[in-house]
Amino acid sequence: MTPPSIRVTDLRKTYEVPEREGGLRAAAVSILRRSSKSVPAVAGISFEVSPGEIVGFLGPNGAGKTTTLKMLSGLLYPTSGEATALGHVPWQREPDFLRRMTLIMGQRNQLAWDIPVVDSFELNRAIYGVPRDEYRQRLDELVELLDLGNLVRKPVRNLSLGERMKCEVAGSLLHRPEVLFLDEPTIGLDVTMQRRIRTFIAEYNARTGATTLLTSHYMADVEALCRRVIVIHHGVLLYDGDPTGLVARFSPRKTISIDLEPDQAPPDPAALAQLAGGPDAVIQHSAERVTLRVPRTETAAVTTRLLAALAVRDLVVEEPPIDEVIDLVFAAGPQAGDAAQPDSAA
Repeated sequence: MTPPSIRVTDLRKTYEVPEREGGLRAAAVSILRRSSKSVPAVAGISFEVSPGEIVGFLGPNGAGKTTTLKMLSGLLYPTSGEATALGHVPWQREPDFLRRMTLIMGQRNQLAWDIPVVDSFELNRAIYGVPRDEYRQRLDELVELLDLGNLVRKPVRNLSLGERMKCEVAGSLLHRPEVLFLDEPTIGLDVTMQRRIRTFIAEYNARTGATTLLTSHYMADVEALCRRVIVIHHGVLLYDGDPTGLVARFSPRKTISIDLEPDQAPPDPAALAQLAGGPDAVIQHSAERVTLRVPRTETAAVTTRLLAALAVRDLVVEEPPIDEVIDLVFAAGPQAGDAAQPDSAA
């Protein structure tokens, strides 16, 4: 049995944060007697990621996502718990581990500002000891995949945000890492550039089999790349499984959209509410279109009643958007974790 690329067991990180009241008196008192409070950033999460998986690591701001990635990449020591990546304890920062992983953080610069991009690439080549022949081959491949063209010959300060992010990604992958920690790699980019970065990540994973842990606030990233998501909130794991299971577990309703034949009278709101199971189920109605949100257990019965009572031209039953479901999970808070035991064997 192939061991997991990433294994996390009861990982915790707690910060001691100084605090005091405002004002001059409180400032003077704090010189002699400081007070602080413990703030748990990560509160005992456990999961595994298999080789080659792309896993979405989701949560609101302050959930503990970046802190977790920093521990897994060796930038932070945990307060307690265990973790391994590629068989190494990350915070021991062994050279063999550092050569086989990368951490890419959106809008964080690793490229030197005033020199051509290719000079920063050459520095990375030297740091990681990549042979020149392999370096040229990988650089040509990354230039093609990311459509970098002549960007690598320009100083970083002359690049747009999207161009710079593409170059940051390329520079982080020249040593061909086996594990990618991607922290908001598409943040602040326009829709076209987001799509290009997503396409590249999928292509890189297909070509190299790299294991990827991805955080993003853009649900399009998650839906396009991830067959599994891990959701955390306040440092607690709320869900671990496939996105479809997340929707089924946390959203008790489905949306029914109906296009009506144009030659019939507008549906009576009271009759429509009765067909749908109550007035709260009717989201929108007009002479041309009706939109309902009904309990998923009653979807078939409501659909049957609507087809019998209305002149229907088209009918679509949809799951709610995943970003809406994620909002419901966050609103439920840590108690949602009691109902969200992991679905998938990592």
